[in-house]
Amino acid sequence: MDVEDTVFLLPGPVKMHPRVLRAMGMPAINHRSAAFQEVLGEVRELTKYLFQTSGRVAVLSGSGTAGLDAAVSGLLRREDPVLCLVNGKFSERFHDLCKVYAKPTPLEFEWGQPVDPAKVAAALEKGDYKAVTVCHNETSTGLTNPVKEIAAAARKRGAMMIVDGITSVGGIDVRLEWGIDALVMGSQKCVAAPPGLSAVAVSERAYAALHESSSFYTDLKAHIDGLEEDDTPFTPAVPLFFALREALRMLKEEGLEARIKRTTRLADATRAAVDEIDLGMFPRKGFESNTVSAIRYPAGVDDKKFRTILEEEHRTVVQGGQGHLKGKIFRIGHMGIVSIADLVAGFAGIEATLAKLGHRFDRGAGVAALTSFA
Repeated sequence: MDVEDTVFLLPGPVKMHPRVLRAMGMPAINHRSAAFQEVLGEVRELTKYLFQTSGRVAVLSGSGTAGLDAAVSGLLRREDPVLCLVNGKFSERFHDLCKVYAKPTPLEFEWGQPVDPAKVAAALEKGDYKAVTVCHNETSTGLTNPVKEIAAAARKRGAMMIVDGITSVGGIDVRLEWGIDALVMGSQKCVAAPPGLSAVAVSERAYAALHESSSFYTDLKAHIDGLEEDDTPFTPAVPLFFALREALRMLKEEGLEARIKRTTRLADATRAAVDEIDLGMFPRKGFESNTVSAIRYPAGVDDKKFRTILEEEHRTVVQGGQGHLKGKIFRIGHMGIVSIADLVAGFAGIEATLAKLGHRFDRGAGVAALTSFA
């Protein structure tokens, strides 16, 4: 694969701008120097802009899972009961993470179906839960959960709300003020930076509740307090901080609201194209994600053949399904700096590949639908 000549439509890591790549290639500097303190100070303020908060944030050298680990290990103790909302692979993983630090109880929903806030409220009425966890944007199924309504139910019962916003923050509107206590993002998703960093924004209630962490490296309070002083508790991934700063600068130049609107338009365009070539979206209608689309394969189309031909003959990379959805869906990421032009190039290859594998549809209809959004 020629990475410079590939239509890269993964749901993460995502396409990166040359400005971000150049920033990552800067020479190493002393991470305890005044020069790097300036970088950290700018990253802190840009991260607050990303999270739409004036409150406290942390940036960790570690993927989005490290951010989730920091939130859970900092806010919960072994004996704390936690209600984990599960409706996909990543919310399932969130539940597994909670097993390490607390006493989680899963509240499960069918994959492709949204979490029902009424059922969450009913479960909270029956049990004395310290916290609720939810994956806002379930990437495995291309579905966005109604986190605002879920947070309202949690707040009514006094439970803390810990949210996996790894593929929503920066692409789908989500705010601490909705009643969220800890919100986590990953660098390789909506901000279009390299993988390897995560950030956590916390409410004042959550910050006050932070205790001696069960984790040494992902001690959330240490990371928050360090960043407030333009510092990090441990050696940071210096090149990644340079890259994240540049990606966040680009996001602010575009404007967060504009980025979210553009991402929504890309999602609408993708769904229109999918409909025109006689395919179907996997999640329940009305809950489709604006950052990643999960698309059902037509009968007779093999996943491995499809993605191999698509990459080798049309230089387009998409992702397959996870868990029991392997072979049943493929997923397209349209977050960060992805453009309509990227989708047009990608769908040209998707159409050609589907036709080669026997799917019958109006050739060119998907691409035409996309161009109407340009």
